[in-house]
Amino acid sequence: MFITFEGPDGSGKSTQIPLLAEFLRQAGYDILLTREPGGTPIGEQIRGIISDLKNTDMRERTEILLFQASRAQHVDQVILPHLQRGGLVLCDRYADSTLAYQGYGYQLFDLDTLRSIIRFATGGLQPDLTLLFDLEAEEGLRRRSNGGGWNRLDALDLEFHRRVRMGYLEMAQLEPARWVMIDAAQTPERVQKDIQHVVLNRLNVERSTFNRLTS
Repeated sequence: MFITFEGPDGSGKSTQIPLLAEFLRQAGYDILLTREPGGTPIGEQIRGIISDLKNTDMRERTEILLFQASRAQHVDQVILPHLQRGGLVLCDRYADSTLAYQGYGYQLFDLDTLRSIIRFATGGLQPDLTLLFDLEAEEGLRRRSNGGGWNRLDALDLEFHRRVRMGYLEMAQLEPARWVMIDAAQTPERVQKDIQHVVLNRLNVERSTFNRLTS
């Protein structure tokens, strides 16, 4: 099963996902925890280029293609092999981030064109479940500025980040079977409980379906 985690910067994904991974490992699941951009040595090098505050002259098309280059390597080298072994993949950001940030955020590119580029990079691999950590853009940026790790995309204006959030909400509305919204403004403990509840419910549905088909 392939589970992705999306949301505005500062929504708490990177804190919550390792906690979920450990919870699921203790429950007996074979977990791969990974992230985008990155997840491979090549991908991590690309991540550094994308995030570097010195690269302020990077063009939007360059940024999109760098994300897809990292993603193509990540899918082929890391994600697909683990899924093919029957494992469970937890990925901090995936293709929907490109649509949210480079699509809805910049408002310079046709979403269908972006989807075509993404399909080429991923080989058509889509998540089984996507959790959206929803948080107002102002609060997310405040958390980022207080927590460190400020990067080139964080430094874009507030209206950009508001468009990113609205893009996420629109995508979740268009695919309700795949997306589940998590209120990221809650306490970290409550957020983790909500995540565990959603994921365990989905895993139980998958398991019962498999058992029914093979009985």
